[in-house]
Amino acid sequence: MQTLTAHRRRQEALCRHLRKLRRLAGLTQLELGQRLKVDQSHVSKIERGERHVDVLFYLDWCRACRLAPEATLVELMQSGG
Repeated sequence: MQTLTAHRRRQEALCRHLRKLRRLAGLTQLELGQRLKVDQSHVSKIERGERHVDVLFYLDWCRACRLAPEATLVELMQSGG
C-alpha cells in the first residue's frame, strides 16, 4: 500500500502534467474550460490539486488540448505520476 506522501507526490505530478499540457496547447484556463464545458475555476482547482480527475476526464483534457492521450500518459508515467 502506498503511503500518503507517495500518493501526494504522484497527485502533484499529475497537476503539473495537466497544467503543462494546457500551456503546451497554448490555452488559458478559460479557453480549456470552454472546450471541456466547465468553469475556469474548475480547471484551476484541478491544476492546484483541489479536485481530482478520473481517467475519462483525463482523456477529455488531452483531446481538448489536441494531444494524443496515449502519448501524454507515457510522459506522465515517466514524470513520476
